[in-house]
Amino acid sequence: MKYVNGNVIFPESLLKEIQQYIQGEFVYIPQPGSRKRWGEKSGLREQLDRRNNEIRELYMKGESIERLTKLYHLSHETIRKIVYSKKC
Repeated sequence: MKYVNGNVIFPESLLKEIQQYIQGEFVYIPQPGSRKRWGEKSGLREQLDRRNNEIRELYMKGESIERLTKLYHLSHETIRKIVYSKKC
């Protein structure tokens, strides 16, 4: 992302309209289209969903929360949140 002077890219009428709301500050203008959730672009979201599903399955098969904390190196509270979440 680079800095672009508004005088260069906006017509004068639009620039005056924008200046009614903000002056001398940086403004981020997002790209059009749907916004991706955190981690979707890198694939991390998919990996975490897969891991969380594994944790839920193991818990449903009888694995204890204490054992899951050791297997996945997560806190007791995090495992509980995963196990008791309604997401499947």
